[in-house]
Amino acid sequence: MELPDFSPGLSARVELTVTDADTAQALGSGDVPVLGTPRVLALAEAATVAATARTIPGGLTTVGTRAEVEHRAPTPLGRRVTALATLAKVDGRKLIFDVTVRDGEELVAEVRVERVILDRQRFISKALGD
Repeated sequence: MELPDFSPGLSARVELTVTDADTAQALGSGDVPVLGTPRVLALAEAATVAATARTIPGGLTTVGTRAEVEHRAPTPLGRRVTALATLAKVDGRKLIFDVTVRDGEELVAEVRVERVILDRQRFISKALGD
């Protein structure tokens, strides 16, 4: 497998308007009607996927292998949050991203996401026990 040439600084942004389905109450991670930490992590991962999506060769994909989330501020229903993922380091097949999640200027969360580049079909076959 020939590895794509990803360079630090590669970035992408995704946005989310917080709905009932995104709250800690709905996700089972708490009992308050604000953006839940599991949704923050999912948003951060979506931004990392978006960062590589335009340039990853066919047949390859990335999967998340590690994440560290620091959820700093609550975000109420109806607010729009933006996750900006920036590739911080490339170590062989490992990609390490720093992600900031903001509600306007307010820092909502900082997330470090580690992804690994792999052969999509081999991964699926292994997952299915083939």
